[in-house]
Amino acid sequence: MRKFARSNKIQDRLHRLVPGGAHTYARGADQYPEGMAPILVRGHGARVWDRDGNEYVEYGMGLRSVTLGHGYAPVVDAVARTIADGVSFSRPTELELLAAQDFLELVPGADMVKFAKNGSDATTAAVRLARAVTGRETAAVCNQPFFSVDDWFIGTTEMNAGIPSVSTVSFRYNDLGSLAEVLESEQVACVVLEQATALAEPQPGFLEGVRGLCNRHGALLVFDEMITGFRWAAGGAQHVYGVRPDLSCWGKAMGNGFPVSALAGKREYMELGGLRTDADRVFLLSTTHGPETASLAAFRAVVHAYRTTDPVARMEAAGRRLADGVNAIAAALGIADHLQVVGRPSCLIFLTKDADGHPSQPYRTLFLQELLERGVLGQSFVTSSAHTDADIDHTLDACHDAATIYRKALESGTVDGLLRGRPVAPALRRIAAPRRLPDGAGR
Repeated sequence: MRKFARSNKIQDRLHRLVPGGAHTYARGADQYPEGMAPILVRGHGARVWDRDGNEYVEYGMGLRSVTLGHGYAPVVDAVARTIADGVSFSRPTELELLAAQDFLELVPGADMVKFAKNGSDATTAAVRLARAVTGRETAAVCNQPFFSVDDWFIGTTEMNAGIPSVSTVSFRYNDLGSLAEVLESEQVACVVLEQATALAEPQPGFLEGVRGLCNRHGALLVFDEMITGFRWAAGGAQHVYGVRPDLSCWGKAMGNGFPVSALAGKREYMELGGLRTDADRVFLLSTTHGPETASLAAFRAVVHAYRTTDPVARMEAAGRRLADGVNAIAAALGIADHLQVVGRPSCLIFLTKDADGHPSQPYRTLFLQELLERGVLGQSFVTSSAHTDADIDHTLDACHDAATIYRKALESGTVDGLLRGRPVAPALRRIAAPRRLPDGAGR
């Protein structure tokens, strides 16, 4: 059994100093088996090491923000060269122009771009701009997992304490009728959606239909490219599917882990945040660290990597081999209906079901536990272009052993005696239970 004593000690202290013990809820210890949440100290390629000296093949890759691998030398070198001359100034740098040019060459249909630091900056700016353009307040968002930490979206989730009522309504993915109903009954400023997800591709005509409904009802169309950008293609899902939005929001893999996001869109709308308009100006995006040089240098190096190599093809090849291998293991063990790897090859997830075929957090936790014991870290099987054949081989060996134990739990109808500690819980939930910590924990 692997040792986690040092990681656990640090995690206890984190709970004392940082609410939730992590700065991102998806990175929280409640997302991992109890007492087995590694505190990482370094990474290289697709491998990471924790404070106890354990080595892992990592998936998820910085919540999907790392597509080229940890410590990717061309990005690191570009950042090091750039920051030696300074990071933040009181006027724009030429780097801001060069980065904007690079971005707009990639993204079809976008005329202007503004950089920020995280995805929520960009999506909230898009909603604000759409409200100013249309004079309406309501945002219509697709029933997809996450769009922003800001009130207009978090107010619609279970974790909505402290948030006033919000003017946000929802519609169903691949259901034009549900969107038409919303647009006919509400004065909608914008329609916000991911064009595709790990598990869902747009049905023929769906995105074109969304575009048409927005045109008909005078709502701006906003595409969230946080995950699809640089993972579906360098130019995002709009490059793959060919439908052009009014505004699009980007982040995550733009900087291979460096913090950079972007709002892009048509000139007629974006100029409302500038100086070439006679209309009331929109406070679009204005952040101290939005144009800092480290992240823009990282972004330009990422763009160069995508122009000169094919990271998407490599991560998809690794994903296909991994999915095929794990699913073959599950089939050979007779548990293919209970343990499955599904999704786009570059954005895989694993499904864990109990003996009755229902999605199960306890069985998910058991699978995570056994993978961790065998040197595989990940809440998903999201790959990067740095995942090698050796990494996939290691993972498949770990999955074989983990699936064998998973079958034992299915045969007995319970994880009792196999799972150590409480199951994981959804990151966005109303109360701390079922992973509430005792009062005084982490002192």
